[in-house]
Amino acid sequence: MMDVRKLRHFVAVAETLHFGRAADRLGMTQPPLSQSIQALERSLGAPLFERTRRSVALTPFGADWLVHVRQALAEIDALAGVADAIQKGVAGRLDLSFVSTADYSILPALVHRFRQLYPKVALSLTEATTDTQLTALAEGRVQAGIIIPGSEAELSGFAYRTLLREPLIAAVPEQWLTEGRFPEGQPLTPEAVISSPLILFPRRAAPSFHDLVTGYYTACGGTAHVVQHAIQMQTIISLVSAGMGIALVPASLRNLARAGVSYLDLAGDAPLLETGVVWRKDDTAPTLTNFLAMAEDASLVATHPMVTRPARL
Repeated sequence: MMDVRKLRHFVAVAETLHFGRAADRLGMTQPPLSQSIQALERSLGAPLFERTRRSVALTPFGADWLVHVRQALAEIDALAGVADAIQKGVAGRLDLSFVSTADYSILPALVHRFRQLYPKVALSLTEATTDTQLTALAEGRVQAGIIIPGSEAELSGFAYRTLLREPLIAAVPEQWLTEGRFPEGQPLTPEAVISSPLILFPRRAAPSFHDLVTGYYTACGGTAHVVQHAIQMQTIISLVSAGMGIALVPASLRNLARAGVSYLDLAGDAPLLETGVVWRKDDTAPTLTNFLAMAEDASLVATHPMVTRPARL
């Protein structure tokens, strides 16, 4: 192990090329300084200086090693500042997971603002369904997740905060509008929704989203005819584009433009889908604390006029 004091002694002598002046700079006497350099040379197995009665000069080895010692000492001197930055959450790491729907609503604004405020924090992003995120949180593999919340029991042991609520709209095959199956530019009636094949998240992956959609069918006096399940929102929209059926999706999905797909409002009162942030109650990491404080900023809400933020978080 290198003794940092000896390294500083070496740099002082190397920069002054005089043991007396180096000792004065270090606030010590010359004999202990000479002993320190000799001990360092013995540990390295090579001389650092060529000494005569009248001069001191660096050996070729000493000159080359000096560059690395200066770099090492600079990093050591910076450690206090690094520790302070980590304690304040302006350096370090944040592991964040998110549901695919958040990619079209709140996530881009959150990531952009966090990068602006904390450029030295390493931000790791992982797309995952809500159930997978909660498992990862419990196991400590992520620090926070953007989820579609389920039951209170599902969130037991976690802290949760609502970020936004937005109405569901219908993603429909554009060809169906051309064929006159749905009136173009008009809200989709409950009867039209009920009579159409549905593409939906599997319940195990997003139980609250699944129940919100199927509950809408029940409230409209019908039953959802699910023709295909998919866990990725991009996949669901691709299947709609292929004409397999319709999908009820968050209003922010209008930000996902896809050839062959049109987005229609639902007639009447559309169900509201909630998105929020979840984290472990015992996690006090400064980077997480800063992220949660930033997420309180109302300006981060998606700009879609029908997306609303709760009055109280």
